[in-house]
Amino acid sequence: MAVNGRIEELKNAALSAVRGAESTAALEDARVRYLGRSAELTEIKKSIGTLSPDERKEVGRSANLASREIEGALEAKTAQLSAGEREERLRAEAVDVTLPGVPHPRGNLHPSQRIIDEVVDFFVGLGYGVAEGPEAETDYYNFTALGIPPGHPARTMQDTFFLDDGLVLRTHTSPVQVRTMLSQPPPVYVVCPGRTYRRDSDPTHTPMFHQIEGLAVDRGLTLGHLKGTLAAMARHVFGDDVTVRLRPSYFQFTEPSVELDVSCFRCGGSDPNCKVCKGAGWLEMLGAGMVDPGVLEEAGVDPEEYTGFAFGMGPDRMAMAKYGIPDLRLFFEGDLRFLRQF
Repeated sequence: MAVNGRIEELKNAALSAVRGAESTAALEDARVRYLGRSAELTEIKKSIGTLSPDERKEVGRSANLASREIEGALEAKTAQLSAGEREERLRAEAVDVTLPGVPHPRGNLHPSQRIIDEVVDFFVGLGYGVAEGPEAETDYYNFTALGIPPGHPARTMQDTFFLDDGLVLRTHTSPVQVRTMLSQPPPVYVVCPGRTYRRDSDPTHTPMFHQIEGLAVDRGLTLGHLKGTLAAMARHVFGDDVTVRLRPSYFQFTEPSVELDVSCFRCGGSDPNCKVCKGAGWLEMLGAGMVDPGVLEEAGVDPEEYTGFAFGMGPDRMAMAKYGIPDLRLFFEGDLRFLRQF
């Protein structure tokens, strides 16, 4: 029969195309061409119903056998080509695990932030709380409540940035201490880190700088408690071998007032050419003192029952000393080469 002959020709052509396919894409083209919806073999199957009963049986059997043989050949060839392509893809995507990985740069903490973290962690470990306040402060909290009334020469010493509506950029974080005393009764133990502002700019001063101040108000606190606390803090930041000394000084809101020096942690005072202490053997580190009774009264604390001590330090200048940084302005230039050293 002519139809059976054509089925045989189509089968042979399909098997030849399958054997000659070199990729799964070429194999898919062969499947569509010989077994797809518009393929000639498919059309023959659709026309079987128009044939006589005898022809219908013979043509149907031949067409089904041809289809199954082509499908079998396609399945076998697909498995063969897929395996080969998978191996090729794995070879192309192979990763040499002995090669060094791609480095991902890590960030660095700013040297000032390192000192702030060390100091705050130390006082938190002692049971102090951390208090913060606004940087745009009122004249009352920044000056008056701390014993610096209008016309006081200390206001000129601060070189204040004045804002509208009677506000100033705070010149120290001491206002946070006042706000804390007004918001809670004694005992008070807080450390107050933050940014402060003064009209000053040279290698050791900048218009914006960091401060960490602390306040303790309780029954029976003395200058001895203050010295012991600050000595322990200095050892925590600069090493166990440092010693401290107190020198008389003057601050508007403490009485008596002292400055704390730390023994040089680089040379211990033995090197006259030391770049850290300049041969002095001591580094001026912070100011402190016993809270003036007038400041306690202004905050509603009875100075006959309670005493307190306060201290203030500049973490920027502490970082300069600890890391040997010659110019404070380097801290604020945003140079990543500088920051990566830490």
